[in-house]
Amino acid sequence: MINIAIDAMGGDFREKPIIEGVIEALNVKPFNAILVGQSKILKPLIPQHLEKYIQYEEANEIFSMEENATDVLKRKETTIYKAIDLVKQGKAKAVVSAGHSGATMSLATLKLGRLKNVLRPAIATLMPNIKTNTLILDVGANTDCKVENLFQFAIMGEIYAKEIMKVKKPKIALISNGEEEGKGNELTKEAHQFMKQIPNFVGNAEGRDIFNGSIDVLVCDGFNGNIILKSCEGVATAIFQILKSEIKKSLISKLGALLLKNSFYRLKKRIDWQEYGGAPLLGVDGCVIISHGKSDSRAIKNAIFQAINFSESNINQVIENELSKYS
Repeated sequence: MINIAIDAMGGDFREKPIIEGVIEALNVKPFNAILVGQSKILKPLIPQHLEKYIQYEEANEIFSMEENATDVLKRKETTIYKAIDLVKQGKAKAVVSAGHSGATMSLATLKLGRLKNVLRPAIATLMPNIKTNTLILDVGANTDCKVENLFQFAIMGEIYAKEIMKVKKPKIALISNGEEEGKGNELTKEAHQFMKQIPNFVGNAEGRDIFNGSIDVLVCDGFNGNIILKSCEGVATAIFQILKSEIKKSLISKLGALLLKNSFYRLKKRIDWQEYGGAPLLGVDGCVIISHGKSDSRAIKNAIFQAINFSESNINQVIENELSKYS
């Protein structure tokens, strides 16, 4: 069975939701979980029937969200440092962390290294659309990008869509302020021309195209990508709060909501980021899944499944092979 290193104490809510997520995942599919943290705290949380799937890696320090990401390189006793190190040593195939995302990214890039021909790794995340999902990258790893970076994000996104999302011919687009080829800033216009080398490149896309199902992969720099991600999270939360407020205003609305209860539940599930678990860091020599600091057990469970699917694929080798054609 595959070994997955879990940063068991790095999230906003410490070990409770993380261990609950590990338990939920193990109840669905067995794997070897290496829990990185204080075993005296973690062991009592594991049911007896699942103990055979659990190992412990002692780590007494937690890298807090307030610390500078680059300082993690000096903090060798932290949970995230030791979790990444397990992958580096070959003791684990993947790492899942809901801790400091910048620290996770810095450690993964410097300790695991980049794949051959990859200039910069990118964080990729899924957004629901009216058909399936849209993969967006980068959503925070690189605030300033060059044309070559955006081009490589497109290649890595295309491969992830094929290998993990099982989209045979993913449609790749570049975020811009208009669909026309001449729209955008200098970086976007130059990147558009460069991306024409990719057979599945369909041109520019606007923000609305994330949700209408017209594209499968959207490429952007980490600055704009992170704004898109956080804005969408905020909009989804606001819509449900407004809807709940409006329903409470009349008896007819309440009765209508009762009839639509199952539909509302399915909608909420589709747009809930917890359902997607975490974001893979594409371009590093290993598998690193970055989860939201506020992840609940469901998100951790889904992040673990992402890690398993990624590790059982050949995606990193495919990325290296594909990028070598353009080097």
